[in-house]
Amino acid sequence: MPTPADEARLWALIEAAWAELGAEPLALRQALVERDPNDDGDDDGPSYAIDAWLDAFLDHLGQLTVELTGQELTDLDRVVERKLHDIDREDIHEVTDGSDDGFLYARGFIVALGRSYYEAVLADPAMALLDADCEGMCYFFAHLHNDRFGSWPETGSGLSRESFGNPAGWSA
Repeated sequence: MPTPADEARLWALIEAAWAELGAEPLALRQALVERDPNDDGDDDGPSYAIDAWLDAFLDHLGQLTVELTGQELTDLDRVVERKLHDIDREDIHEVTDGSDDGFLYARGFIVALGRSYYEAVLADPAMALLDADCEGMCYFFAHLHNDRFGSWPETGSGLSRESFGNPAGWSA
């Protein structure tokens, strides 16, 4: 299990990476947290505008982690793994739709947007978005670990972040 300190570190790093990008993505992320999930919105709304910021966010997140050890990256990967697993649920999939990979990437988007949005979706799956994705977040720390240390991190959790891998989230 991830420790509370590891979880706090993940959310702090995510917030710091977004903060590097300025006020506009902060406002867009806040609008997603505060939006009415029953309002379908339009193609110019915050759900689409935030997509333009995801690559820069991931770049900044990578820069913030250059000094981390292999164990620290493994710890962060364990938190992401747990977060993705916990929102691997049928009620969230009904909103996001998507194939196995598409649903994983939709959950990556939810994590990438930070704790407030993650918790909003966890509490009310209708807050999730159709066709939103951030593939890069799903294995972000695992890839960093591999790139920097030449091996895939061993989280030891036994959890799968892959779609439909959380039996508690799906009806039989």
